[in-house]
Amino acid sequence: MQAASLAALPPAIIIHLTFATGGLLLGPMALWARKGSRLHRAAGYVWLTMMFSAATSSLFIRDFRLPNVWGYTPIHLLSLLTFAGIAGGIWHIVNGRVSAHRKTMQQLYFGACVGAGVFTLLPGRFLGHLLWHHLLGLT
Repeated sequence: MQAASLAALPPAIIIHLTFATGGLLLGPMALWARKGSRLHRAAGYVWLTMMFSAATSSLFIRDFRLPNVWGYTPIHLLSLLTFAGIAGGIWHIVNGRVSAHRKTMQQLYFGACVGAGVFTLLPGRFLGHLLWHHLLGLT
C-alpha cells in the first residue's frame, strides 16, 4: 500500500472519518453523563447526529473488490445496524423505556464505534496502514 495522506482521500471518506471520530470521542460523554441532565441530552443529540452522519456518509464509500454487492461490502451492514440502533434508541426513550434505551445506546456505541474502529485498524486498511506502518514503524 502506498503512503497516503488524509488530504489525498476522497471527500466521502474524509467526511465519514470526521463524523466517525467525533462519534467515537463524544460517545462516552453521552453514555456516562447524568441521565436526564442537559449535558446528557445535548451530548446525546450531537452524538446521534454524528452517528447518523457517519452511517449515511459510509453509503457513499464503495469498494468493488470481492466480496461486495454493488460496491457494498460486509462492513456496510454496520451502517444498517446503526440506523436501526438510532431508531430503536429514540423509540425506547420516547416510550419511557429508559433501561432499553440505555442498553440500545451502549450497544450502538460499542458495536458501531468501537467494533468498527477495531475493523478499520486491520492491516491493509488505510487507518491500519497509517497506525501500524507510519506511526508505529512496524512492517
